[in-house]
Amino acid sequence: MEPITLVVDKLKGFAKSSQDFVDGLVHRRDRKPIEILKRLQREAFSDLMRLRDRQDKVERILSYKSSAGSPFKEVNTHVRGEVDVSGALLMKDNVGQQDYDAFNRAGMRTGIDSRLTFETTIRQKDTLVAEFVASQKGHGYLGDDFGSPLSLAKVLYVANVSDWFSAVAVPVGAQCRDVGVAASCFHQGKGLTDFSSFGPPILNQHNGSAFGLMVSKSNIIASLAQFASGLGKEPCADGIRSCFSTFGQVVCQISEGTKLSLMGLHQVPRPLGQEFRFGALTMPVGILRLRKAPKTSVEASDPVGINTEENISSGSFAVMLESELDESTRIGGWIEMKNSGPKHLQWAVSVSDSPENEFGWGLSLGGILKGPTSWNHFQAEASLRFNLGKRFSLQPGLVYIMDGNARLPIVMCRSNWSL
Repeated sequence: MEPITLVVDKLKGFAKSSQDFVDGLVHRRDRKPIEILKRLQREAFSDLMRLRDRQDKVERILSYKSSAGSPFKEVNTHVRGEVDVSGALLMKDNVGQQDYDAFNRAGMRTGIDSRLTFETTIRQKDTLVAEFVASQKGHGYLGDDFGSPLSLAKVLYVANVSDWFSAVAVPVGAQCRDVGVAASCFHQGKGLTDFSSFGPPILNQHNGSAFGLMVSKSNIIASLAQFASGLGKEPCADGIRSCFSTFGQVVCQISEGTKLSLMGLHQVPRPLGQEFRFGALTMPVGILRLRKAPKTSVEASDPVGINTEENISSGSFAVMLESELDESTRIGGWIEMKNSGPKHLQWAVSVSDSPENEFGWGLSLGGILKGPTSWNHFQAEASLRFNLGKRFSLQPGLVYIMDGNARLPIVMCRSNWSL
């Protein structure tokens, strides 16, 4: 029995050792994936920590550059395009010089006017505007002149220093309306003529370059600006020379929706003797002083010679009252007086109702008075406005002009397309 017992014991020992070997293999296989996962987790954690350190370094660099870097950070530029087409039909067979002069004095500008405006917001409060214009209006007769190509017409920068103080710089294409308070009744340019579109002529006058300041307190807004026009140019044959102008405006909010504006422009021409051209936006300090031009020997010997001291200042003063009856109905009027030469007075009264995406209308009366014995100008216009969507409008209308002995009925049509 001993050999049998010995064989059984060996078989039991072999079976046990085999079981232990198999159990060891199974436990080793179960332990190996866990160890791999733990190792991968440690490596991933270390990689994440290194990436986080790098991200912190990049954020510190970017925050430093943004705090002391360019003011154009996160600028938003808006582009606006506008095409304006105006045409007129004179209801008169024989057109003479008086009719031509009356047409021009009425502010009738027909043709095609294209405008492209770029407006950029800087430092979240300031605004930079660049305007490009291609215009056919005021050029040629029956479209025989193609007008001017697309060119830079205005550069404007508005710095809003605080809630009550702002500064405006216009190096190119400055107008008084750029440094003043725009009128809601007239500044939209929705009328058929300049009388009903732009308010007093003083606001629409081009004066070269300008720098202005504006302050507001409660219900009063005041602005003051200095203009310089014609720098770097020779005097023209028609007597146009460079001059310095000072513009001031005070706007008072009488009641809700009603404003009264007082504005004035004082112009001082440059002396004729200073005809040196140093280039655009360049001037000597001496040009700011008014002095007599030196007399030549011919002028000294001729007592009836031409007077070279022609630094006669001129100016304009305007009063404008406007009221908003509701969201779309506006009524306004203005009077402008000039002190150059004889008494010269222009006036206009306009009423309009132009709701968005709806039918609108407009009425306007205007005129010019130039002394008791000179010609008087009176005009009346009525128009309808069809808003075909938010970007296109069609405006037919009638204009009747009385200028001295001239009587001129005109049928006009104006269309405007914006994008």
